[in-house]
Amino acid sequence: MRTLLVCISLLFSIFHYTMSQNIPRNNSKVTLVIHGGAGTITKSSMTPEKELAYKEKLAEALKAGYNIMMKGGTSIEAVVATIKILEDSPLFNAGKGAVYTNEGKNELDASIMDGNSHQAGAVAGVTTIKNPIEAALAIMNNSPHVMMVGRGAEEFAVSQGVEVVAPSYFHTKDRYEQLQKVLGSDTTKLDQSIESEPEGKLGQFNDEKFGTVGAVALDQYGNLAAGTSTGGMTNKKFGRIGDSPIIGAGTYADNSSCAVSATGHGEYFIKEVVAYDIAALMKYSRLTVKEAAEKVILEKLSKINAEGGVIALDKNGNISMPFNTAGMYRGYIQKEGNPNVFIYKD
Repeated sequence: MRTLLVCISLLFSIFHYTMSQNIPRNNSKVTLVIHGGAGTITKSSMTPEKELAYKEKLAEALKAGYNIMMKGGTSIEAVVATIKILEDSPLFNAGKGAVYTNEGKNELDASIMDGNSHQAGAVAGVTTIKNPIEAALAIMNNSPHVMMVGRGAEEFAVSQGVEVVAPSYFHTKDRYEQLQKVLGSDTTKLDQSIESEPEGKLGQFNDEKFGTVGAVALDQYGNLAAGTSTGGMTNKKFGRIGDSPIIGAGTYADNSSCAVSATGHGEYFIKEVVAYDIAALMKYSRLTVKEAAEKVILEKLSKINAEGGVIALDKNGNISMPFNTAGMYRGYIQKEGNPNVFIYKD
């Protein structure tokens, strides 16, 4: 009897040690999917150099997040690291590449959600947080709230040790010229204090709305996570906030269904609760992640002339990346460890 009790005690000890050490459960399902915005993105408007720059940055972000999970990191950690790389690049409308408001400012939004705990955090309308996704994470982990906006969000970020910068950090010549084009101004009068970025010019960007970045991940512990970050809409006014920082609209994650990050015309994505709608169709109508995502984007949104796309990932590592625009910067990486990136519809 004593031997049996010792064996049982040992088994329990091993079990608790295993759980505490987060020993990997399934490396083969580790998956990361990203997007860098959807819109009027055509091959005819791309130079070979610009196309290569986008593909290289997407691949870099995928490999960074994937490596974190393969080394035992969580899906949340992978999502944050991946999005930070995209936020730090002027190629995308998030962080350093954020577009300008009507007032000539850069206002940033971001959100993150844990599919296991359903905890979430979001910031909106911030102007001094270098990586808004980090502020969203701090809110999720260290506050009783889900969303903070403006000055309050910035003060909280400072209290959490999140890096802040001067608003001028976000100034880029190409994004400023986009605003001037929309306003009908003469870009030759551009403020000379705004410098071009070393990674190369964005070139003509006909779609002034899209460029949001996002990531969804499945780690070896079976947990899903989703995150989204954006600079909003060029020439936006009156403190407008889109879907990206709104849980259920631009971001959603639930281990029982899927993780979703959206990009597109935020007003429609808010009204149609796009991210949650995909998860709900899977949960209640038993649709696959591909069926649910395509139903929402290619049927529901297309019927009301709403443009955009999503990346969606289920608990088995199945991926869907539908969009109803000319293109969407997107990619994924799975067990082979090779990043797959795409831009155009075909």
